[in-house]
Amino acid sequence: MLTAARLGATSLAGLLLAGAASAPALADTASPAATAPASAPAAQPAPAELYGKGDPTYDGVWRQSLALTALAGAKVTPSDKAVGWLTGQQCADGGWPSYRADTAACDPKTEDSNATAVAIQALSALGGHQEAVGKGVEWLRNNQNADGTWSFNPGNPGDANSTGLAVSALLTAHTDPAAVAKDGKSAYDGLGGFQLGCASPAAQRGAFAYQPGPDGTLAANGLATTQAALAAAGGGLLVTSTDRAESAPKALDCPTGSTEKTVPRAHSAEAATAYLRAQLAANGQHLMQALPGAAPAPDFTATAWAVLGLIQAGHPQEAASAADWLAGNGYDWAAKGKSGTDPSAAAAMLLVAQAAKLDPYNFGGTDVVHLLINAGPAPKQVPAAAASAASDNPDGTKAPGSGITEADDNSGFSPIWLVGIGLLVGVGGGLLLSLNRRRGAHQQDAEAKPDASPAVDKPATDQPEQGTSDSGKPEQGTPDDGKPEGDPKK
Repeated sequence: MLTAARLGATSLAGLLLAGAASAPALADTASPAATAPASAPAAQPAPAELYGKGDPTYDGVWRQSLALTALAGAKVTPSDKAVGWLTGQQCADGGWPSYRADTAACDPKTEDSNATAVAIQALSALGGHQEAVGKGVEWLRNNQNADGTWSFNPGNPGDANSTGLAVSALLTAHTDPAAVAKDGKSAYDGLGGFQLGCASPAAQRGAFAYQPGPDGTLAANGLATTQAALAAAGGGLLVTSTDRAESAPKALDCPTGSTEKTVPRAHSAEAATAYLRAQLAANGQHLMQALPGAAPAPDFTATAWAVLGLIQAGHPQEAASAADWLAGNGYDWAAKGKSGTDPSAAAAMLLVAQAAKLDPYNFGGTDVVHLLINAGPAPKQVPAAAASAASDNPDGTKAPGSGITEADDNSGFSPIWLVGIGLLVGVGGGLLLSLNRRRGAHQQDAEAKPDASPAVDKPATDQPEQGTSDSGKPEQGTPDDGKPEGDPKK
């Protein structure tokens, strides 16, 4: 985990190495889906009830759902208007589209299984929305493919991301995925069809593919694996599992010469998290993305989902260094999108902090609770911890986020860590004492202070906070294997 001295040193090193840990393209926040039309619709203004200021065309319901789920986990009571906007996006048949303008009618062909899955999780976390949740679950039942999978839009071949999200939604809504079936294939059967078994190369076993290739073969995909692994481990966005395994996740046990293509359900989560553990260790405790025509870059979204999956599967110790990496490197990703704060990224940071039992009001020097709060309508109520954090550290959302965090269990000192130590020694013990008092002290001139949080347990007006925004209209993305990922919101 991050120590005060380590965080201070890496923050100072990050100032010298600015840009070395740049945020990924926004497409990396996407989950595979249908590709955008050749002629994209005109940009839409973000409604005042929505988190983030960017065009909501492709991610309105997604980002609202993630924001509301994360804030519910932080015991923040959101604005009625924010919740009402999400419930108002639901179609009569129970599904949610990616986004629809107030005057637009629902088109069943463009309803979005990913948006529906996270909306179900958000409303379940908030409580009091059983009718909407029940209709959403019924929509998932009605739009399951014959092989047990789900696609982004109904009527298309299924993919691991959409199927994993649907399974997580069913679990959150207390519906057994094993009992949700089409033509004898359950939701678990559908999810398992994307996992690489003993017939695959050893380094890829346990991973999930986005979709089979044209010849039916499966290739490991990072984001698909992380979202499917969370579902295989029996969890959703709000990870509350207290299970603790006695050892690291066990890789798939394959007899010599095995040609078994599938992974038994009982071993699915363990095999997936073993694969993720190996990938994190190989890449400095984060996952990587490789988009066609672009150099490999850190995959912040997949790393966040990997942390959630590992903890849900009972391996919090294996997730700790990746959570630290996000704390030390994720600020730009969350706070500096095309239109300011990206609420999906900020929500992911908050969900990771909660799952990893780290301080969300000082996550790598950033108050991610207020970073997310300030991106949307003022909440009705905030917990005492939120009010105290806003008072004690009013600039908590203005951290530079340029620290480069090294995993605590890496052997030896990296050059960056040595630079950090040298800087700490150079500036003397006074700074070290200050860092010990306040981890992640901010290293840039404060901009305008965020609006004050509502008084504890007192209603707040439903006016959007000023000066923060999200990432604008996301770009199209592709998974690690080069297949189009399409809808760019995840």
